[in-house]
Amino acid sequence: MFTGLVQKIGSVKRVSRGRGLVLEFAFEPWERPLAEGESVAVNGVCLTVAKRDAGRFTADVLEETVRRSNLKNLVPGDRVNLERAVLAGDPLGGHIVQGHVDCTGAVREIRLKGRDRQMIVGCGRVVAAQSVLKGSVALDGVSLTISALGEDFLGVDLIPSTLAGTTLGFRRTGDELNIESDVFGKYAAGGNAKGGLSEADLLAAGFI
Repeated sequence: MFTGLVQKIGSVKRVSRGRGLVLEFAFEPWERPLAEGESVAVNGVCLTVAKRDAGRFTADVLEETVRRSNLKNLVPGDRVNLERAVLAGDPLGGHIVQGHVDCTGAVREIRLKGRDRQMIVGCGRVVAAQSVLKGSVALDGVSLTISALGEDFLGVDLIPSTLAGTTLGFRRTGDELNIESDVFGKYAAGGNAKGGLSEADLLAAGFI
């Protein structure tokens, strides 16, 4: 599990597209070194560290992840958002982010709002139906509050620190972002056959 609070901006060092997509990333090392087998969110996608050294790690990308996310578009030199999985006792400063991307959406418009920017992103009807104004969404792994909502789009407001500390500050109209809607919104919108929440849903989400 993640919080959507980006810890570092890393970069893509190597892309291998042989029998499957393999990505290598470079980053400024954390004080607590990465371990093989741990989870890291890359642009909001939960990946497992396959190999690592002080300032790099390699991850294999599932075909399902390739299909649903923008990781398939990465090339060497691209910037990526990085966040390590939450440890027991860590503060939950953003919202619950699973690292399971629902879809991608293109940036439709970027509006200036004083010192801030509002980014309008196409999200499709399913994600829009799972979303609420002032609710949460993760875009490229960044926990954000929804400030505008339509039938197939959502908008988020970006403050200067978010623009400076994540890759969203480099995004332009037409760029493709990973979208993960809020897990509570998914359940409320009909996470089971009957719609609404069941005891089994709450148990699976870890609340019972």
